[in-house]
Amino acid sequence: MTTLTIADGTEVTLHFTIELEDGSVVDSTRERAPATFRVGDGNLLPGFEKALFGFAAGAQQRLRILPEQAFGMPNPSNIQSLPRSSFSHMALEPGVVVSFADPSQGNLPGVIRQIGDERVEVDFNHPLAGRTLYFEVEILSVLTV
Repeated sequence: MTTLTIADGTEVTLHFTIELEDGSVVDSTRERAPATFRVGDGNLLPGFEKALFGFAAGAQQRLRILPEQAFGMPNPSNIQSLPRSSFSHMALEPGVVVSFADPSQGNLPGVIRQIGDERVEVDFNHPLAGRTLYFEVEILSVLTV
């Protein structure tokens, strides 16, 4: 009997923890129900999925995911300078996440980087862009779908 491993056409149930290089936890299922996804369904970034290929139920791994396989590198054109008047009803501080209406994507989060008298610099890159992540996984089951 051949052990089923993660590949295209499989459904995977796993526990995971995603950490930054300094060990701080970004997300984890350890204190809640495990995650289940079908390979290719878009619930997991392709780079994370590919890192799991070949693992079977029972596998436990700590995987290093480079920025190019995770959330990509920051794009300088995603940093915008907007008029301060656009934020007239908000208390602004660097690091605050503000949600902007985007006709094509619904709400688009941006992180306030700098606040000037006339302009506010907002970073629309994913907060984890440019970051190496550690993906600790425990594969609970692998099924054919």
